[in-house]
Amino acid sequence: MKNKIAFSTGSLLNPKQIIDFASRVEHNKNVHSIWTPESWGKEAFSLLGAISQSTKKIKIGTSIVNVYTRTPATICMGAITLDLLSDRRVIIGLGTSTPPLIENLHGMKFKSPLLRMREYIQSIRLLLRSGKSTYKGHIVKISNFELLEHSREDIPIFVAAVNPKMLSLSKEIADGFILYLKPKNELETIIKKTAETVTKEPFTKAVVIITSVSNRDPAMAVKRAAKTFVFYVSVGKVYYNYLLGTSHRDAVKKIYADYHKYGIDEAIKHITPTILNDFVIAGSVNECVYQIKRLRKIGIDLPILQVNPIIDSNGAFSYKDFFEL
Repeated sequence: MKNKIAFSTGSLLNPKQIIDFASRVEHNKNVHSIWTPESWGKEAFSLLGAISQSTKKIKIGTSIVNVYTRTPATICMGAITLDLLSDRRVIIGLGTSTPPLIENLHGMKFKSPLLRMREYIQSIRLLLRSGKSTYKGHIVKISNFELLEHSREDIPIFVAAVNPKMLSLSKEIADGFILYLKPKNELETIIKKTAETVTKEPFTKAVVIITSVSNRDPAMAVKRAAKTFVFYVSVGKVYYNYLLGTSHRDAVKKIYADYHKYGIDEAIKHITPTILNDFVIAGSVNECVYQIKRLRKIGIDLPILQVNPIIDSNGAFSYKDFFEL
């Protein structure tokens, strides 16, 4: 995985564009994997199924599926099916999502996220094995059952970690963590502490980072990345509340207020060079390559570049420059 990059398909490309992107980016020998998010847009497993058939080498992962709206068994069945389709290339990325999504969209209670994550990982690992499994947790119950299909017993499981407790859990029982919207100084601290406390090998330290690249119009790429950052700050309270605890507090408050009062074009006026340096990779290919190298120096094993393409002169998304990273 050394010196490799990965891509997250993001939310801007449609499914056919994502499949095209995946099939073309695979020819870049620097690419380790491609990941699909899932929130209230595209569904992750079906999209990865299509990607598995349009690629041959790169790994495919969920970044992330939540541990509320599927049972451990359905997550496991999805992962096994994908692993068989892709010739053993799957990585399971799990997260808790957010209270608004779990409660307002899915109608479930957002309770005990840490315990739920622990029990999901433990029970998924059991179900991946051949033979009947029994698991008696507070949340997850499995009684003497075996899945009909099996692939690898050791499909890697990564955990999306926003807070310290979930980060600690990921280091305890997962194969890696996935970070998002962490300022560079916090990334450095997390990586240093991880090196001191994690003895499990391999353990992957991954970070999803908002990325936009264009040789034709680097300034437009920077603006696109800034817009995506503003969206994540403002669309809910999870990242907003977290970022209020960083050195960007004042700018974040202005971004959130202006986004809801005036819209995204007004809110991006509060994006500073320091925010861009901390949270996005954007600009020309050479500028982005330099920024990726800086991220690696912090100790990140796998930079997962979230694809945020600019719109070309014909009004279509342009993502060809991503293939040169």
